[in-house]
Amino acid sequence: MMMRDFVQSENAGPGNIAVRMQFPRTTARGLLSAIPLAILALLMACDSNAPKTPEAKPEPKGPDLLTARAAFQKLFIAARNYAADVKPFRIESTPTTDGDGHDGKSAIWQTSFASPTHRGVKPFIWSGSAAPDAPSRGVSPGNEDVYNPGNASTQVFDVAFLKVDSDQAFAVAQKHGGEKILDKDPATPVIYVCDWNHNTNELVWHVIYGSSRDNAKLTVAVNASTGEFIRVEK
Repeated sequence: MMMRDFVQSENAGPGNIAVRMQFPRTTARGLLSAIPLAILALLMACDSNAPKTPEAKPEPKGPDLLTARAAFQKLFIAARNYAADVKPFRIESTPTTDGDGHDGKSAIWQTSFASPTHRGVKPFIWSGSAAPDAPSRGVSPGNEDVYNPGNASTQVFDVAFLKVDSDQAFAVAQKHGGEKILDKDPATPVIYVCDWNHNTNELVWHVIYGSSRDNAKLTVAVNASTGEFIRVEK
């Protein structure tokens, strides 16, 4: 630094020398412009070291539970894309860990259709289940098989006969032994099967209290057109 940068104050007396230090203008401007950058760097450093709040994980979606007729409408539309002349011959539910079938609602419904022109039968499945082993949500087709019109197990029926929904069939079954079953063991699943009885020429709901038809604690038959109680099958 040059000696001219030190200037003695005019008011300074002997022994009291005040010295004023002067910097070149370019140096002062550089210092002033560097201050905001230093502050910004400091703030960024603090922000990077601050603990980050973990993102909230989305809540897993629960099951969609439908009655038979609500699910059937979705399946019927898909089946008509397979063949325009399809008719159903069986509607059935599947119990899951997130759908026990109580109140006539299930997380999985399947309807099997037959097509005379295709000479084939094909099941369609609707799933609203969130269970790990359940089919994917929505409607999916099953494997096609050969259709035999003379087979009693594939006796088709007109959709117009299906006037009583699964929740109504459940209410009837409850009055004929089902309520006692669920009072004793509320975890008992309820399964629904709807098919045509060729002996009596009527569409029947089979309300099954148990995990399968073979080991059912109780099975109640209900007319799927009138809602009338038919009989206790088991």
